[in-house]
Parts: sequence; C-alpha cells; structure tokens
Amino acid sequence: MYLTNEKVAILGAAGAIGSNLVQSLLQTGTASRISMYDPLEGPLKGSAEEIYHCSFPGAQVTWTIDEAEALADAAYIITAGGAPRRAGMTREDLRKDNCKIARNLGQQIKRHCPACKLAVVIFNPADITGLTTLVHSGLPGSAVSTLAALDSTRLQSALAQHFSVAQDQVTGCATYGGHGEQMAVFKGSITVAGTPLGEILDGATVEGQGLTAGQWTDLQQQVRGGGAAIIKLRGRSSFQSPAHLSTSMLRGRLGADEFPWPCGTYVNRGEFRHIMMAMDTRFGPDGLEYSMPEGDADDMAALRNSYKHLTNLRDQTIADGLLPPLDEWKDVNPNLV
Repeated sequence: MYLTNEKVAILGAAGAIGSNLVQSLLQTGTASRISMYDPLEGPLKGSAEEIYHCSFPGAQVTWTIDEAEALADAAYIITAGGAPRRAGMTREDLRKDNCKIARNLGQQIKRHCPACKLAVVIFNPADITGLTTLVHSGLPGSAVSTLAALDSTRLQSALAQHFSVAQDQVTGCATYGGHGEQMAVFKGSITVAGTPLGEILDGATVEGQGLTAGQWTDLQQQVRGGGAAIIKLRGRSSFQSPAHLSTSMLRGRLGADEFPWPCGTYVNRGEFRHIMMAMDTRFGPDGLEYSMPEGDADDMAALRNSYKHLTNLRDQTIADGLLPPLDEWKDVNPNLV
C-alpha cells in the first residue's frame, strides 16, 4: 500500500510545512511509518491528532519533542525545522541562527541515523543550511539535498500565466545555483506550447502573445521574488508547495516517480566546488546524482554569479564557527573529499 515502511522523520512537524508533509506522505501512499518532531509540544500534539483523525489505513504515526528519538534509525528525513522568513526579510537574514539549527541537526544525524538515505533541508537559506547539515552529518553528498525545485515550478507558473496556457504546456523550466535573489534563471530548453523560448524572444508568439527581452528580465525577477510575494499575499511563507515537492523528492528517491526538477546538491568538481546548490539532478540507486547545466553565455554568467554569492555566505558561516574551515571538512565528514 505504501512505497516504504522505513522510518521517515519530519522535523518542524507542528508547523504548516511539516504538518502538510505528514498528510501528503500518507495521502499519496509514499510512507507509512512517520515520526513527527517539534519542540512545541501542544501544537505538535494537535498536528498529530489531526493526522490520527484522518484515519489513514496502515499508518504508523508517532510524535515526540525529543529530537534524538525522532531521528533514531530514520531512513529518511525532511526538515522544515528552522525559523521562517517573515515580511521584509531576505533568506540570508536567517543564515546565522538557522545554521546553528543545521549544525545541531547534522551532529544528531551522525549520532542517531548515520545510515540515513536522504535528508531534505527546507529551511532558509537552504543552500547554506543544507551544506551545514551535510558537513556535520557524516553522510555522503548524495544523501543530503535542498528544496530548489520550488524556484523552477515558480518559473513554469509565471510563464504559463504570461502566455495564458496550461502550466504543463510550459516545459524545460529550470533555475540553478542558489535558492534566493541570486538564483540563475536559465532560458535553457524552455518551450511554451511547443515553441522554444529563444524563438519567442526573437519575435515568435504563442496564442498571439509575445515576450520581449525586457519582459523576460522582469519575469526572472518575479521568480526570484516568488517567496516574498507569497508572504505579502498570505501573510506567511509558502507551505503547500514545499510540502508537495518534498514528498515528490522522496518518491523520486524511492524509485516510484522520476523527479523532473533541479534539486540542491553538494557540488565539488569543475569550477564549482565545496558548495551546495541547484544543478541538473536525478535520483539513482545510491542517491542524488548531478550534472552540469547547459545554457548560453548569459545563463552561465548568472550561474557563476550565484556560485560567488553562495561561497560568500559559506565563508561567513565558516567565520561564525558554524562550519569548519574547508581543509578540515574531510576530518568532520570523510565522505567529503
């Protein structure tokens, strides 16, 4: 009935993302054995009771305010357990405090579930919190990821709305690099109702609608500010889309479905090294695999700028003592050579 009966730990389970995640995992038949963790006992118990009241057949859902208990022997982890972004904040404003949480999480993973097959880090700035978790966890780079897919689905949505077409008529959408205002929004292989975006930028139309270079620049900025727009509209950060996409990532890792969007992954070859960022990815039998995205000169320049921004954030986190110096990473995590 379920894809896996192995333990899935959901951290931050009292919050909107976490509680939606539990429901999504059960409703889609993805996982039956779920451990819900949050330090807020009352809201956590309330979230668990709501799940119990759904009466999912075969579900084995427990809750605890003890993080070690939640993580013990977990095969999979999805965590939204950091401070959320609020109106007027950038993702980077959360870096220092949320990296403290990420460092602790990595250390707890090393102690309580060192054989974890996939940990998905959602809380911002996800590239750096994911990297911090990975370094301290002892896990291989293929076993820790971040929710970068949300930027690509926002790109698809924005283009569909601009051209007034169904969202699945827009294909090939991908953003790479960081999950934030410096993300690289690629033209790549985007097509709209079968028409390549490059041709549209050269004057072709879809349903009588074109897209100028200036409009494309504005649309890229719209995608970069997608999270802030949700906060402005709803008064809180996104929760339905992160929950759904994280569930889909786990299904990809379990081999049930092909996950079609870029994921945040540890990158350490070529010109991009010692960083976690969105790349072309796929789930293989041993976890997440990545390849270098392909784009034109503008796309690749944007990716290099995004990488530079991420390395600055990484180096600030090292200076804060939340990540060890680069030459000590292999001592903390032998998988990071």
